[in-house]
Amino acid sequence: MNAPDPRAYRPAAGIMLINSDKHVWVGKRLDNRYEAWQMPQGGIDDGEDVAVAALRELSEETGIPDTLVEILARTAHELYYDLPPELKDQLWKGRYLGQRQTWFLMRFTGDDTDVDLETHHPEFGAWKWVQPHTLPDIIVPFKRQLYQDVLAAFAAHLGL
Repeated sequence: MNAPDPRAYRPAAGIMLINSDKHVWVGKRLDNRYEAWQMPQGGIDDGEDVAVAALRELSEETGIPDTLVEILARTAHELYYDLPPELKDQLWKGRYLGQRQTWFLMRFTGDDTDVDLETHHPEFGAWKWVQPHTLPDIIVPFKRQLYQDVLAAFAAHLGL
């Protein structure tokens, strides 16, 4: 199989945020009618460093400032996912087939009261901590393989 053309995929950063129990932060999106949860993630602005983008997205989506996290690891290469056909024309003006993401494993050093979903542009209506192995079961189906790849990338840090 040929590698996908990176120009056909939106550049993005993803964050697997873990607490002291090695449980993972997930949020329930406001714009999704399904019972689906996801880790924070988002696009990289032109010229923006990927780690800076990850910390910005984390703050924008969870209200958690970069002073309350420690970067533990990052994926060795970008991970890809494709949008399902019914979403390709709806997201990003139909420009991309999906996303190519660099993922970061971060440790949360604050406490639960530091999470504030009432951000400037709220994306999540609820959040919780989950055991890492449950992630593929609670995500939208088209991101299941991506989440399995993220788990594999950080397995040594998670004790999996």
